[in-house]
Amino acid sequence: MSLKGKTAVITGSNSGIGLGIARELARAGADVVLNSFTDTEADHALAAAISKETGTTARYIKADMSKGTECRDLIAQAGRCDILVNNAGIQFVAPIDEFPVDKWDAIIAINMTSVFHTTAAALPMMRAAGWGRVVNIASAHGLTASPFKAAYIAAKHGVVGMSKTVALETAEEPITCNAICPGYVLTPLVEEQIPNTMKEYGMEREEVIRNVLLARQPSKEFATTEQLGGTTIFLCSDAAAQITGTTISVDGGWTAL
Repeated sequence: MSLKGKTAVITGSNSGIGLGIARELARAGADVVLNSFTDTEADHALAAAISKETGTTARYIKADMSKGTECRDLIAQAGRCDILVNNAGIQFVAPIDEFPVDKWDAIIAINMTSVFHTTAAALPMMRAAGWGRVVNIASAHGLTASPFKAAYIAAKHGVVGMSKTVALETAEEPITCNAICPGYVLTPLVEEQIPNTMKEYGMEREEVIRNVLLARQPSKEFATTEQLGGTTIFLCSDAAAQITGTTISVDGGWTAL
């Protein structure tokens, strides 16, 4: 599908899943707005590289997704938002009775509350344009649970529920809202964890990937950022015009267990 003439805003997109989705949307013809809480030459260089590669307009806008006003300002500064991809997220692992309150607050703010703010700001633009797509990057942990990840799992379940509500509120309009639920994705952050995990378990790289990182992923393969970008493009297509308020799992069978 060509997304030429559309503008996509992707939160948390200067690396990993968000950057991969932004690149795929740009390759499909969309102008893209990258975002994170930093404001470095490297951030703006990413946008310039995407523009050069795809011939689209790519910009970088700094906004801290832990702050509601900055979430809304991001959409305002973008000036247009036909496609909103809520991707920003952080993680922290601890037993619930030892979970630091500041970590809980930050995860809920960035992973879930930011979705409320950006969506609330983007919907009027979509209505004015007569078309819109909201794609929320949830997680397999938005549909199931694991121990020691209370804040992340609560936030991702909340994102799935919010996606359903937005879908119902826009059901009679040419606007859809869905959640993509990835399993483990091979991002630079995950790649960095592999050597330490090899040392911790005394395993070779492939053993760590198969038996530790992908223990709950039946395919025993990582999802890729390109696959998540392709799924996002599908949800923006005419073929998906009646797909709204649901989840699409890109998890190698994780949630089929």
